[in-house]
Amino acid sequence: MKIETLKISGSIVLFKNEENILQDAIASFLNTDLNVLLYLIDNSPTDILRRICEDRRVIYIHNPSNPGFGAAHNIAIKMAAKDNADYHLVLNPDVYYNNGVLEELTQYMEDNRDIGNIMPKVLYPNDDTQHLCKLLPTPYDWIGRRFNPIKSMVAKRNDLFELRFTGYDKIMDVPYLSGCFMYLRMSAINKVGLFDERIFMYGEETDLCRRLIDGGYRTVFYPKVHIYHHFDKGSHKSWRLTKIGMQSALYYFNKWGWFFDKKRSLINKSILSKLKSS
Repeated sequence: MKIETLKISGSIVLFKNEENILQDAIASFLNTDLNVLLYLIDNSPTDILRRICEDRRVIYIHNPSNPGFGAAHNIAIKMAAKDNADYHLVLNPDVYYNNGVLEELTQYMEDNRDIGNIMPKVLYPNDDTQHLCKLLPTPYDWIGRRFNPIKSMVAKRNDLFELRFTGYDKIMDVPYLSGCFMYLRMSAINKVGLFDERIFMYGEETDLCRRLIDGGYRTVFYPKVHIYHHFDKGSHKSWRLTKIGMQSALYYFNKWGWFFDKKRSLINKSILSKLKSS
């Protein structure tokens, strides 16, 4: 099937965003000859951002109840499912990229029908690599690394947990991909389910990646194309966001297992074995 005939939707969740940065994200998604439709789910208290939605391929939904990141994206994904979309892009409002990225990812997904989620290489605006490919997290990875004062120990763990030893220069299966750019196969989402709405923010992408793997799908890093991300670790600067992150961690590990998670160990060992032998 020609990719131009496919239905591709996307969603960006908004909350008091800077308009110039948001405009770049919207323009990136719409700058294509593919059949695309973008949902803007605005969790802000007011609908002032509505004014940026001038393109007929953009649907704006004001959602001031602010149910959370994953729950807001679910609104769009449900609408995309009703519209029989083939693929759906979960996109951060601080991401931008050049024409051709979505086309190449779509073609690769079409050629590899077992992929449920794919992420391109993610760069800072200065072209440095963001290390957003990760193993399934242990409690130490999610919580302990942040508070460990021994930097050498953290760096050693990051080399493994964030798969830095790979060089980020080859296509590889990765069990935990960033939520800043999740290109999802809709048939896979229809099978494994939407974002878990009990996670308000932080960790919903980890949970979904794991459910995709459990459902028999691959989650793949594809560095042949790249995007740019104005990455800001908000949870490291705000006690409120830190608290939300901790609550998400508690929920995630209560759901999947804390220190004794046999399946996590098997998945991570399998991934590392393949990467180190390739």
